[in-house]
Amino acid sequence: MSTPTDQPDELAGTEQPFIQHLVELRDRLLKAVYGVAAIFAVLCFFPGPSQMYDYLAMPLVRSLPEGSKMIAVGVVSPFLVPIKVTVLAALAASLPWVLYQIWAFVAPGLYRHEKRLVVPLVAASTLLFYTGAAFCYFFVFGQAFPAIQRMAPSAVAVSPDIEAYLDFVVTMFIAFGVAFEVPIVVVILARMGVVTIEQLKSFRTYFVVAAAAISGLVTPPDPVSMIALLVPMVFLYEVGIWSSQIFMRYSKAPDDEASGAHTGDNPV
Repeated sequence: MSTPTDQPDELAGTEQPFIQHLVELRDRLLKAVYGVAAIFAVLCFFPGPSQMYDYLAMPLVRSLPEGSKMIAVGVVSPFLVPIKVTVLAALAASLPWVLYQIWAFVAPGLYRHEKRLVVPLVAASTLLFYTGAAFCYFFVFGQAFPAIQRMAPSAVAVSPDIEAYLDFVVTMFIAFGVAFEVPIVVVILARMGVVTIEQLKSFRTYFVVAAAAISGLVTPPDPVSMIALLVPMVFLYEVGIWSSQIFMRYSKAPDDEASGAHTGDNPV
């Protein structure tokens, strides 16, 4: 009967010269850049940089007092800021293509059980980041901006700068996108053995306190925005605990599975 050490190496015979790796890396990077550039070119023609910025600014513009408009302080801001928005939109839209190029480069060097772990995590992390940014745009901005305008003194003319607004929006998108990655972080920590499932369950109270502190720091100064980030983070933490139990079983290495079978242990 063969033992786990007798099993053949899945990667045996797949080694390539270092120069060939560099050539493939260059080709993958170029394909990723070409994909971003192609989407950027399409967005420049339809709907166009100006319309792209109008879409981005819509939640704020709707909350401004009647007759108020955004302003451009910089001389070239009316041109550069919409271009920046279009570039960022192209990067976001082409993220699956970029991730595929990265995956195609590293996949030959991964074992089968490692691929079973990486593919779902990459796909889930991308989807969660998109979900976090969309949640921020469609819900949080719609609640936060009107609340902020109501707090403004009547003697103040509200005319936000377009570049400052872009910086704020990008920061919020990143904050919510990263916050929605909580299940991925939990799964990785559990799979690496840093924490156990039981420890994750016992850390619930501490996580709620930490999530409340993070929500208060990254969201606008209104309770609706804070709760809008806190509740999904707590829910996603529970999703991470549940997902960790599945991934711990699904991504076991062959030698771990074999040792579990020999000893009669059931996977967690």
